[in-house]
Amino acid sequence: MISDVTIVFEPEGKKVVTSRGKTVFQAAKEAGVGLRSECGGGGLCGKCRVIVKNSDAVSKLTEAERKHLSQSEIDSGYRLACQTKIIREVIVMIPPETKLEYHKIQVLGLERKVELNPSVMKCHLLLPKPTLSDFRPDLERLLNSLSKQTQKAVNLEIDYEILKKLPNILRDANWDATVTIWNDYRIVAVEPGDTSSELFGLAVDIGTSKIVGHLVDLTSGKTVGIESIENPQVIHGEDTITRITFAMADNANLEILQKHAIDCVNRVLHEACRKARVNPGRVYEVIVVGNTAMHHFFLRIQPKYVALSPYTPAVKSSINIASKELNIKVNRGGIVTILPIIAGFVGADAIADVLATGIHESEKLSLLIDIGTNTEVFIGNKDNMLCCSCASGPAFEGAHIKHGMKAVSGAIERIRISPDLEVAYKTIDDAKPTGLCGSAVIDVIAEMLKNGIINPNGKFNSNIKTKRLRKNNNEMEFILAWNNETTTDREITFTQKDINETLLAKAAIYTGCKILMKRKNVEEKDIGRVFIAGAFGNCINRENAKVIGLIPDVPTEKIEFVGNTAVMGAKMTLISMGMREKAELIANKVRYLELGNDSDFNQEFSKALFLPHEVKQTS
Repeated sequence: MISDVTIVFEPEGKKVVTSRGKTVFQAAKEAGVGLRSECGGGGLCGKCRVIVKNSDAVSKLTEAERKHLSQSEIDSGYRLACQTKIIREVIVMIPPETKLEYHKIQVLGLERKVELNPSVMKCHLLLPKPTLSDFRPDLERLLNSLSKQTQKAVNLEIDYEILKKLPNILRDANWDATVTIWNDYRIVAVEPGDTSSELFGLAVDIGTSKIVGHLVDLTSGKTVGIESIENPQVIHGEDTITRITFAMADNANLEILQKHAIDCVNRVLHEACRKARVNPGRVYEVIVVGNTAMHHFFLRIQPKYVALSPYTPAVKSSINIASKELNIKVNRGGIVTILPIIAGFVGADAIADVLATGIHESEKLSLLIDIGTNTEVFIGNKDNMLCCSCASGPAFEGAHIKHGMKAVSGAIERIRISPDLEVAYKTIDDAKPTGLCGSAVIDVIAEMLKNGIINPNGKFNSNIKTKRLRKNNNEMEFILAWNNETTTDREITFTQKDINETLLAKAAIYTGCKILMKRKNVEEKDIGRVFIAGAFGNCINRENAKVIGLIPDVPTEKIEFVGNTAVMGAKMTLISMGMREKAELIANKVRYLELGNDSDFNQEFSKALFLPHEVKQTS
């Protein structure tokens, strides 16, 4: 018979009563303790390291743990939370490098001015009261008054819930009311008095790791509140494929992923409204963007076939859903609009990137790169555009890197290696270092290459004489920070495996750029601008990105970091019906290339595995 046991998580002292036989990872979820786990608890990433105080209270070491933990770590009580089953009451210490911390979220980006023309409008009406000589039905009376005031023939649908309450609303308001109309055909609210100045919408970017919302005054087009939150889906895997696998295992899991997304949108809405002193009932539309997997999770659409060749999404065009159907806590008659997607791995967030940067309307040839676990690349101008998706992996987000971490306090974000092979670094918040984030990963590869520590093949140069270069567990590694400098009392190193992971990630991105350039029949000199979107882009050193061959070698002044263009593009469609129409045109006009099917993919990818690219043979 299964009995309950108590587990205590330190240093917070959080306790949870759970079933004997569950893993520490499962118990941490129940306790609301966030642990890093890029693989979603599958024993593959080795990131969910914890320290178990009493080893006899848990199961024995597994092969996965022996693979990821050194003998000294094992001797110190380190275990993998996802592999460690609870036998009896136990105390578990969460080391700093394992705790899932909130990181700084990019909430702003390049914003282009657009004509104010939202899909939601309000009309304040003073309706004539019914009499024995004017006994028109309430809805007809309302529509007739609207027609006179707007000087348009009005033939509108009305939300059923509003229709049920309409007689009381109008009479209680003494026939003084404001009507809210969505998309020129549907009445979504009838409110007593003049509320025409209270007209708001919410633009939301549901990212793999974060959710950002802009609360927008639709009478002016200005953002009045911004809120962001970590995406709690991360506990089911840091990458989309792991989450899709989780969703495929059980329909209940897909419901869990949807609930996480819905709850977060509501929290973003609530906080943005609270800070701006706006009644959520005066928010009438929500525009949502995200990658194709996030799109399917949010709508609870089975995402299985997005992950399987030929990577087919369930739907491409935009979708409009009543807010109450999704339990989004805006006005009861409000509408949630999900923008269109392009392909299985190029979603609505990528279309928003294009809208915000305006490359679809430019004379100049532009390259747009949104770097993430899955990187989207666009090339083109107003004449035509090509796009692709690169499976770049999570190396630039700290995953699969031995001491990698997200951009939180204590993460090394800048690195420089001097000619005498000494290391200088800068951490976020100038705190003691805990690990290194993606921008530092680029720096360390570039700096090691420039100083001859590694060669263009990405291999360590064994002839280099420095105490920072050593062999550990049969693997070469370079010491970036000594143990007396760090919060963990362990050296922060960069290993040969870390180099290999980074080369795979950078090769995927560069290959995507190179193949699009080939198919467009252009070279680096023809590119007028390079836009790098996303939170990661704002942190990288542009020169070092070119040194390692992450991006094409264009003049540095042509490279522009544009921030969170996904949420800014969503905002543009919120305040402009014209932009919404352009989003549909982009979805249908852009030609998508499946890199894996391209005849040049293998050759270009092999070349891109060198630093910066293919090593030129000398005679």
